[in-house]
Amino acid sequence: IQKKSSSIVKTLFRISIIELALWLLLNMYTLMQSNSMYNNPFLNIITIISTIVIIWFVYLLFKSYKLTSATDTSKQLMERILKTRRIIKYYVIFNIGLLVISSVYAILTEVKTNPNFSQKIENASANHEMIKYYALIIGAILILLLVGGAILLVVYWLIYGVLLKRLHKNYKELKSMSL
Repeated sequence: IQKKSSSIVKTLFRISIIELALWLLLNMYTLMQSNSMYNNPFLNIITIISTIVIIWFVYLLFKSYKLTSATDTSKQLMERILKTRRIIKYYVIFNIGLLVISSVYAILTEVKTNPNFSQKIENASANHEMIKYYALIIGAILILLLVGGAILLVVYWLIYGVLLKRLHKNYKELKSMSL
């Protein structure tokens, strides 16, 4: 069980390294494609914060990986399993929160700066349909957030959930053995 748990934590660490590389590449690609992002302090701050959090997440998993050993006592291993699961849970919550914040910001920025939206707002105002128009925008934002959040949850469940489930199973076995 100790060897399996150590291997799972090692795999989680490797996945986090791959994820860090993917997010960094995506951030660099986005910045290179859009010069307007350099002029947008909010998006720059979001990019910096997300990169720092991903690096911190990788560091915490690395620390967990280095501390987890096949020679650990059952109690030590159970504590490390719980800590690893908690790290990943908080990381997933952070990423979903970041998705919500950046999506809402991007959509609202698009509504404010896109001339097509400006024209539609003027038409809605002239026809006394502002409430209907904003309700439509809010509905679209909510649908996009629900779909995006669901996709992100499925991806994280596929990537991390399966491994965390195995860790939890090992935790239960260790707990029953120590009783």
